[in-house]
Amino acid sequence: MPDKNEKYYRILGLEPGASKEEVKKAFRELSHIWHPDNHMGKPKNIQNKATEKFKEISEAYAILSDTKKRELYDKYGMDGVN
Repeated sequence: MPDKNEKYYRILGLEPGASKEEVKKAFRELSHIWHPDNHMGKPKNIQNKATEKFKEISEAYAILSDTKKRELYDKYGMDGVN
């Protein structure tokens, strides 16, 4: 079972310790795929899934791209960033 403190890394498809450049690249690739605007006109369930995935990706990026937040996340997990 993966460490609960690796949630944001899993969301972006990264390993803990990934560089800032890797975090940024993963975010850009995934946000392009899951951006809700790219799913307009599709069935509602697909639009909803895209919106949820995009929110998760954005949240993960907000933590992992910020040096101080990432340090707290790496040390304390979700408790460190809540």
